[in-house]
This record gives sequence, C-alpha cells and structure tokens, in this order.
Amino acid sequence: MSSWSPEESQSPGGLNLHISRTLLLLLLCVASIKGVTPKPNACLLFQSDNGSSIYCHPPAKPIRYLPADTIYLAVEFFNLTQLPADTLQGASKLEELHLSGNRLENLSAELLLPVPGLKVLDLTCNALTRLRSGLFKVSVSLHTLVLKENQLEALEASWLHGLKALEHLDLSGNYLRTLPPGLLANFAALRILDLSDNRLETLPPDLLRGPLHLERLHLESNRLRALGEELLAPQPDLHYLFLSSNKLATVAAGAFHGLQQLDMLDLANNLLTSVPKGLWTSLGQPTRDMKDGFDISGNPWICDQNLEDLYRWLVDNKDKMFFLNDTCCAGPEALKGQTLLAAAGAH
Repeated sequence: MSSWSPEESQSPGGLNLHISRTLLLLLLCVASIKGVTPKPNACLLFQSDNGSSIYCHPPAKPIRYLPADTIYLAVEFFNLTQLPADTLQGASKLEELHLSGNRLENLSAELLLPVPGLKVLDLTCNALTRLRSGLFKVSVSLHTLVLKENQLEALEASWLHGLKALEHLDLSGNYLRTLPPGLLANFAALRILDLSDNRLETLPPDLLRGPLHLERLHLESNRLRALGEELLAPQPDLHYLFLSSNKLATVAAGAFHGLQQLDMLDLANNLLTSVPKGLWTSLGQPTRDMKDGFDISGNPWICDQNLEDLYRWLVDNKDKMFFLNDTCCAGPEALKGQTLLAAAGAH
C-alpha cells in the first residue's frame, strides 16, 4: 500500500490484490501492523496486477490527477458540489466510481466520456435534482447505478439512455411522486430495482415491461394505495417483492398470478382489511415453497368470511410466516386482537 496525493505519484508495485471497497478497513489495519502510515492529507493508493485503486476521504485532499491504470476510485464525504468535466480524463480503465456523501448538485454530460468501461457508479447521499441527457451515452458496460438519497422529484427516461447493460438500479430515498411511462423499456438485463422510500402514489402499468428477468423489486415505504393486475405480469421470474409501509387498501385478484418463482413477499404495515379470492393461487404451498417467507403483519384485517381463502392459504404456509403475533384481527369486535393464524385455525 502507498499514499497518493495530487502533488506526487507512485511507481507500480505493492500488494498483489484486487481491492474492493469492503476491504479498505482491513487493509488499513494490515498497513498499520506493517508500519505503513498514510499521509493524512493524501489519498490511499492500492496497486495490483489489475490496476490501481484509490480511496479519498477527509482529511485527504481531493485528487487532481489519476494514474492511467486506475480501475477503482472513491472520492467520498468531501461535500463537493460539482466536479470538473475532465475529472476522469486519462483514466480510461476505470471500472468503479464512488462519489457518495458529497453535495453534488449536477454532473457534466461529459463526465463519463473518458471511461466507457465503467461498471459501477455510486452517487449515494448527494443533492442531485436531475441528470443531464447524454450522461450515459458511452456507458455500455455500466451494470450498477446507485442514486440513493438524492433530491430527485421526477425522472425523465432520456436521462438513462445508453445503459444497455444495467442490472441494478437504486433510486431509493428520493422524493419521486410519479414515474414516466417506458422508463425501463430498454433495460433488458435489469435484475434489481429499488424505488423504496419515495413518495410514489401510483405506478405506470408498463413500468416492468422491458426487464426480462427481474429478481428483486423494492417498493416499500411509498404511498401506493392499490396494486393492479398489470404491474407484475411481465415478471414471472421475480423472487423478492417488497411492498411494506405503503397505503395499500386494494390488491387485485390477479396481481400475483404468474409469480411462480416468488420466494419472499412483504405486505406488512399497509391498510389491508381483506383480499380477493384467488390472490394466493400461485404463491407458496401447495404449488411450491416460498422459501424466504412472507409478512402480512401490521394490517387492520377484518376476520370474517371474506378471509376464507386467506385462512386456507395461511394454514398451508404458516411455517413461512413472519411476525405471527403481530398479524392480528382488527375486527369484528369479538375477534379483535386475535392472531390471524388462530382465527384461521378456528375457522
């Protein structure tokens, strides 16, 4: 390991490792044991056969020049509001760029032009309100884009044009109220979509038309009131569906039809009092085991004859049920506070 600052460069050498972000703390400990003391105002440079990995955190000074073999760059927690358009010039081998914990308000449309091989872009905890069209026009290799905890109130599909290889899109923790039609139309490779912790009240019916094999869908902590039949229909391979902490009062009978691979369903903390007959037909037993379980706790269930279909399903799948004691009847008065599973057994 060696220290690297804008005023000086280092010759190749050092540890023969491909350094990931999660190993930084471990490597700092190893460096300390070996007596290597990084300069307090310098970024950390780790070198391997694959290339250089650079970590810049305060009190180090933000970098000015990058080694030509840089494959990993983290410039985090500096409260930067902008980056020069030529920041990545000369770093054509860059694969991961982490810019979290700054206050970036916008990004130049030319920022990523020098790094067509970029695979991961992490922009968590910034102040972005929009992205410039054309930002990703050469980003054909980018598979992970994290825009978590910014200030996005709206999206335009054109902002994401060029992301042909995208597998993981994280838009959680923003202020999104609506999404444009066709947002994911060109994202055939998308496997993980995180829209949690926004202010979404409705979703376009065509939202999931585009991805061919979506595996995880995070919609928790929004303001969704209803789940229709069209939304999930294009995704028969979905494994994880998170819908907790919305305002769902209505779920269409066919909303989950075709989800033959679903391993986890979270409907906790909504406004469900009842569900239509046939909702559970393709989920869990007797068709297949929902191996990672389900959660329907925190809803004001009315435990009457309208829950007969749910009762039967609960008995068949009770071993996969989370928070049994928090899944209770809110009515009628005679059953208020009784667990749903007990009501199912008695019924």
